Amino acid sequence: MRFKLTIEYAGTRYSGWQIQKNARTIQGEIDKAVRAAAGVDDLELYGSGRTDAGVHALAQVAHLDLTTSLPAETLRRRVNDLLPSDIHILRVEAVRHTFHARHSAVARSYLYQVSRRRTAFAKPLVWWVKDELDVARMRDAAGRFVGCHDFQAFSDDDPADKSTDVLIDTLDIHEDDDLILFHIEGSHFLWKMVRRVVGVIVDVGRGRQSADAAAALLAGSGDGVAHLTAPAAGLFLERVYYEGDPRNEPIRPAAIVLTAR
Repeated sequence: MRFKLTIEYAGTRYSGWQIQKNARTIQGEIDKAVRAAAGVDDLELYGSGRTDAGVHALAQVAHLDLTTSLPAETLRRRVNDLLPSDIHILRVEAVRHTFHARHSAVARSYLYQVSRRRTAFAKPLVWWVKDELDVARMRDAAGRFVGCHDFQAFSDDDPADKSTDVLIDTLDIHEDDDLILFHIEGSHFLWKMVRRVVGVIVDVGRGRQSADAAAALLAGSGDGVAHLTAPAAGLFLERVYYEGDPRNEPIRPAAIVLTAR
């Protein structure tokens, strides 16, 4: 059978999604738990995409090929009982074999959280920026990235191996008390792209460069972008969209930074 898994996880303790030798990963933990829960050695677990070390997910999607008589909900409960507390399977659904977690996806969205104050509680889930940030300037810069652009300068992917053209549908910036939330939605994303886009826009908010200068970095060499890469802690894979999925959900923070009283 093929199952669709929807997964949330805190990536702080892990070396990313993909199974690696001599490293603890999200895929590796789920693979191990499924084998024990279903009592099988033969399975295939395939994610919608890789998240890097320290990056989180609110709704990562994977498909699981598995020979089992267990109902989907029973499988979900058994696997969750065996997973670490920072990985949780939200849903398990039986799907057709034509469904593919990565190839069937039509869009993805990410959430990035910037905190305007030091926090004792949410440090692993935010990027605390000490400087004053001009949100209006940041929104101006964000608008320059919407549309189809060459993001070669914002990624370590080799353009000789894959296209670096990406369609960005929306890049919105919301304020939620002491949090600034970046919501970016697009066709797909390159390695490190979201963190570098956020880093450049924050640089604009600090007053260190203009919105025009930020936009001019598109299709550049990347030499002026890499050092602005935002930390992994604030980044969440928010949603993976498939044909027919609604795409109008409200933007909510993934972690609350308590307001001082």
